[in-house]
Amino acid sequence: MDRLALERHQVWLYLAAIVAGLVVGGLWPGLKPAFEAALWPVLAALLYVTFVQVPLLHVRAAFADRRFVAALLLGNFVLLPLLVWALLAALPQDTALRLGVALVLLVPCTDWFITFSHLGRGDAARAIAVTPLNLLAQLVLLPVYLGLMLPLGELTAAWRSDGLLTAALALIGLPLLLAALTERWLESDRARAPWRERLAWWPVPLLAGVVFLIAAAQVGTVRSAGSELLAVLPAFLAFLLAAALIARLLTGWFGLQPAAGRTLAFSFGTRNSFLVLPLALTLPPGWETAVVVIVLQSLVELFGMVFYLWWLPARLFPASPR
Repeated sequence: MDRLALERHQVWLYLAAIVAGLVVGGLWPGLKPAFEAALWPVLAALLYVTFVQVPLLHVRAAFADRRFVAALLLGNFVLLPLLVWALLAALPQDTALRLGVALVLLVPCTDWFITFSHLGRGDAARAIAVTPLNLLAQLVLLPVYLGLMLPLGELTAAWRSDGLLTAALALIGLPLLLAALTERWLESDRARAPWRERLAWWPVPLLAGVVFLIAAAQVGTVRSAGSELLAVLPAFLAFLLAAALIARLLTGWFGLQPAAGRTLAFSFGTRNSFLVLPLALTLPPGWETAVVVIVLQSLVELFGMVFYLWWLPARLFPASPR
């Protein structure tokens, strides 16, 4: 199996990992502390190998196509946050659940968005170029969005500043720094280029490990919040549909080619779930629903991408007008 085939079928690997985690966690609940302890290093490794695939040292390249960048920024950081705000109003009055939804839907993807753009006949070169811009913008804007959309007092109580800072530095800042150093090392010698390809194999199995550990550790949360978790499914499905339609609207508005439009749709439809997961993991007891919601969204999204792979090139952004 080559890497592209692995990425094409990754959704089934993640689904199997979640089912296995729920079974193992249900059979041996006493292992929950071990699962929680193992999650942190596996998640840190996942973020590192993911960041290595992002051209962190080439943010300037993102601005080569200004119309595409303008459409991308308008969609990801203005129109989609407004959509998320509207979706939150329709959800149950559970702050942990709403926080999980807001966290995961407000941040555009920086990894498998590129893969799906390639598989769905988008413009992979544009996808790669704008990825560091997406990453930097979401890191800056996420706290602003959360402060506007959720009760500030409850957010302050939920996140102890020391725990949040530790998670941000250890599980986001450190992998990001190491990835930038790795990218510089790789680019300093062409003979090192194969190392990037070797590292590119690791996000899928590491992500499978992460969702296995979360499922195994959060069996009780899944059982107790089952009905509430089902309540967010319509919101996630509505987001996927609206994201693609917003991409179609902006493609016409900015006069973009169909391949660029597909790339916009994949950027709008995919979210950076495992960038915000470390933040959710710092929440105190009683807020575990936010973690489970983030994992649930990633699974719904992956099935949605299977639909996107057919719908976008065949119907929404055909190569020739219908």
